Amino acid sequence: MAEDAARGGARVVTGPEHVDRVRESYGRWARVYDWFARATADLGGVRDACVEALDVNEGDTVVEFGCGPGPNLPALREAVGPSGHVVGVDLTGRMLDRARALIARRGWRNVSLVQGDAATPPVVDADAVLSTFVTSLFPDPAAVVGEWCELADGVVVAGFAPRGNRAANAALWAFTRLSTSLFDATDEDPLGQLDRRTAAARRGLEARMDRVEGGTFVFGTIVVSAGYREAAVR
Repeated sequence: MAEDAARGGARVVTGPEHVDRVRESYGRWARVYDWFARATADLGGVRDACVEALDVNEGDTVVEFGCGPGPNLPALREAVGPSGHVVGVDLTGRMLDRARALIARRGWRNVSLVQGDAATPPVVDADAVLSTFVTSLFPDPAAVVGEWCELADGVVVAGFAPRGNRAANAALWAFTRLSTSLFDATDEDPLGQLDRRTAAARRGLEARMDRVEGGTFVFGTIVVSAGYREAAVR
């Protein structure tokens, strides 16, 4: 199983200070984030688009990096069926505690959780990888996504980008200002930084995968990119 072995030799692309800052921030807001994530899980059709882009079959294994409190786990489990396996990876223990509570309530036996840094994946293989709104946290998203491409034939990432109308961009700007420690948004152009990191995540797919597709959602503030190896095209 994907969660049973650590990946060796992965290149570390985040420092300990960055990891501690992300863990502390998400740990402090775990309860609020849990509510927010569940309330907005279906916003703009992003989750459905991501799950569809994974193109998984019943019995497959899907790894979600940055699973948080688990808002995507029900849809992923439905996609792979009772014979499939879903592995959620997150850096923050409090987030995983809430995800474990969800798994216990639902009685799921084919969903596993692993605490670890997505930049140095604590898994060795999967049929598909999903990550939503996580790549914006990494100083070098292209390198991180490149690591994920070594694990699976299909990788789907969703990220923030200021490519919408003025009101949507204003809301995204306010969000980044409330979360400066998470996004390292200390310069004078936090929206530009988000855009650059989302673009870098796509470059990571383009560098490792044979085909990359994508789309925009929620007035252009969310970009979904999916990379595939041609041998895996169905």
